[in-house]
Amino acid sequence: MESLSGKLEQLLLQAVENQEIAGANILIIQNGKEEAYAEAGYADIEAKSLYRRDTIARLYSMTKPVTSVAAMILMERGSLDPGAYVEDFLPGFHDASVAGHEGRTPARRPVRICELLNMTSGLVYGGDTSSISSMETEKLFRKIDKKLFKKEAFTTVEIANSLGLLPLAFHPGDSWQYGTSADVLGAVIEVISGRTFGEFLKEELLEPLGMKDTGFYVPEEKQCRLAKVYERTGEGLIPYTGNHLGISNSMIQPPAFESGGAGLVSTLDDYEKFASMLLADGNHEGRQILKPQTVHYMTQAELLPWQQTVLERDWEGLAGYTYANLLRIATRPRKACMMVTEGEYGWDGWLGAYFANSPKDKLTLLLTFQLKDAGTTSLTRRLKNVVWSELC
Repeated sequence: MESLSGKLEQLLLQAVENQEIAGANILIIQNGKEEAYAEAGYADIEAKSLYRRDTIARLYSMTKPVTSVAAMILMERGSLDPGAYVEDFLPGFHDASVAGHEGRTPARRPVRICELLNMTSGLVYGGDTSSISSMETEKLFRKIDKKLFKKEAFTTVEIANSLGLLPLAFHPGDSWQYGTSADVLGAVIEVISGRTFGEFLKEELLEPLGMKDTGFYVPEEKQCRLAKVYERTGEGLIPYTGNHLGISNSMIQPPAFESGGAGLVSTLDDYEKFASMLLADGNHEGRQILKPQTVHYMTQAELLPWQQTVLERDWEGLAGYTYANLLRIATRPRKACMMVTEGEYGWDGWLGAYFANSPKDKLTLLLTFQLKDAGTTSLTRRLKNVVWSELC
């Protein structure tokens, strides 16, 4: 009988052969033990560099759960109040306005930190030409990208304040929309802690967990392990070298902007330490990173009913889930389009990184590949269905 690792490897090999992806790896942990690992394809097709267990991948939005934990650490200490106004820490959010058909109108109230955690702030990403807020955000990120490698590159706090000056897509708390909230939260953490966001993560989370290959850039001696990014075309996979969301594709130097929404790189084994810490109620090798009650608060929250209605209407891939504390959280598994256990939580990334923790099954699934505009793909769902059918 074929092992779980063998089944997963065959799916990855098939995806590589079909040019769905250049290369990938996947890791499954259950009850604290490794149940399966598989890899296939290339981290760099041109150099014939294989996708290995220690391959470094750009996490993009899989950075968000890490930012959420950083906020939880400050909550436990009484330093961060989720009900506080963002403008108390970032002056750019004073006099917030909302975009409408007849121009800007004053926001009914300021944005709160909890609305950053839940994506109910009114902050959005660029790319939607039907939204004034989105178009203004797109313009800002174009400016950020132009200065990315210059001395005057925008810093984490400067970008957050600049986002605060843009019109919100809706009044805070009125709706739900995925956007730049986690980037602003990173800046809030920076202001509250008196350290750069990167320093805070390193000292409070990455070093205590032993996440030695996780950070906001890849040092020269590790660049050979950084996977290339690819995009699909009519002629097959080709390298993608563009910068995105203020993040350098090359990851070659420490950035001025340490993006709480998208900036980290990591490996499967590094992120597994983070995921396992959450699954163990905040404990890592005898050290309590977060208290159990804090982990429960973080991973068992829900959107308010009117916000949930918007999520279910606008984001088909989140059927069966709610969203809170920068996580998708499974609340109605029967609605999902893949195998899901109630209470499962995690998130994915723009280039295909995927994370799921299932407390009831005591199981962690981690997947990385580097494909432009990937998110949660058909391949991701197929892999997850195989794992859940075998182990859950």
